[in-house]
Amino acid sequence: MQYLKTLGFTRGVNLGGWMSQCDYSEDRLEHFITEADIAKIASWGLNHVRIPVDYNVFENEDGSWNDAGFARLNRALGWCRKHGLNAVIDLHKTAGFSFDKDEAEVGFFDSEEYQERFYRLWEELAKRCAGDPRHVAFELLNEVTEEGFIAAWNRIAAECIRRVRRIAPSHLILVGSYHNNSAHAVPALDPPADDKVIYNFHCYEPVGFTHQGAPWVPYLDQEKRMTYEEAAIPQDYFERAFAPAIEHAKKNGAELYCGEYGVIDRASPEDALKWYKHIHAAFEKYGISRCAWSYKQMDFGLSDARMDGVRDELIKYL
Repeated sequence: MQYLKTLGFTRGVNLGGWMSQCDYSEDRLEHFITEADIAKIASWGLNHVRIPVDYNVFENEDGSWNDAGFARLNRALGWCRKHGLNAVIDLHKTAGFSFDKDEAEVGFFDSEEYQERFYRLWEELAKRCAGDPRHVAFELLNEVTEEGFIAAWNRIAAECIRRVRRIAPSHLILVGSYHNNSAHAVPALDPPADDKVIYNFHCYEPVGFTHQGAPWVPYLDQEKRMTYEEAAIPQDYFERAFAPAIEHAKKNGAELYCGEYGVIDRASPEDALKWYKHIHAAFEKYGISRCAWSYKQMDFGLSDARMDGVRDELIKYL
């Protein structure tokens, strides 16, 4: 069964920078995303959002639960229900690991203590924020980075799924691979534990175009800018990029989901539109559900004023 399509997780947008990659101030948590934003996303014709959340939104420093964090997430899920959107809860940072090395979260893949905190947090999220399995999905961890982590990650993910399934037996669960959820790394994932476990990947290829001028990508020339035409992306580029993930998913009877993709705001809106049209064709050809990065700000904001001239056209290709 194609759960993503049947349940309505086919076209979405990320709510990056709200409960993750932020200063965690009360102002940020209360006002960065509001119900009006959820209503706007629904008006774009999308059917879901991905909500990145960090462990410290739910855990106090003494190890106790922060009830306000769970309440805030449940409020967001309530807005989604009201406006007809589904939601993916994405754990963007866990104790001991973040895709962003500047977060200085280390040791997760070697620490039973950190792994136990990870399991307990997902059990608590499943208890408090699961909602209706037709409308809420779980993404266990954002962007495993190094290939050397994959053996541990397969084991950790399997144990987490086992524990979550005791509480939430019917929810979709998304699992990504190394190299920041690269499509080429999907074949390193173990066969899914059940038919509701989804293979997840991200796509920001080619990085020289989608991340031009990004200060967090040190190997890129920070001053270099290129147009879509100068990027010279072959017509079959995304089909070839997705091929390893598609083949592995087919082999294991799993569905495939692209949880992040997008173009940095250093590229022109017109060039971003061309890239979205290109990747959209591959998504549609292979029936891949997806969620664009990102709704607001975060260097990729689709609702930002700079996108006003192309947005109505662009959202057709999300």
